Amino acid sequence: MLKFARMVVAGLVFLMGVPSQAQSTHGTATEAVAMVQKVIASIKSAGREKTFADINNLQGPYRDRDLYITVNDMNGKNLAHGANAKMQGKDLLDLKDADGKLFMRERLELAKTKGKGWQDYKFVNPVSKQIEQKSMYFEKYEDIIVNCGIYK
Repeated sequence: MLKFARMVVAGLVFLMGVPSQAQSTHGTATEAVAMVQKVIASIKSAGREKTFADINNLQGPYRDRDLYITVNDMNGKNLAHGANAKMQGKDLLDLKDADGKLFMRERLELAKTKGKGWQDYKFVNPVSKQIEQKSMYFEKYEDIIVNCGIYK
């Protein structure tokens, strides 16, 4: 009986450790919020330069499946981008999604008025390489906006 119980426990431990297909490719809203808060904590403890360098490292600590961090100033300039090195340092104020939505302008306004929240638009998923519906979680911290989005 003890041997059987050990086998059952071992089987449950194995199954709990195997992620489902959805878990293996898509981050969750909870994970996106946690990643933004982790970045803000890092800025507070390690400073912007070190944290932004970690974000800009495309294989660094702020990249998890289709989750990645971006940081913008309050004028729409990208200060750090965890999925696309070509975006780093660029003025994104007039960037449009697939439907023509000026999502950076909208996010700046939301950050100014609400401080944090969610924003929906369409964007290229770095994993699938397809334009997908995206929900971006953002938090204004001092004079910057820290962002992490999920793809639906």
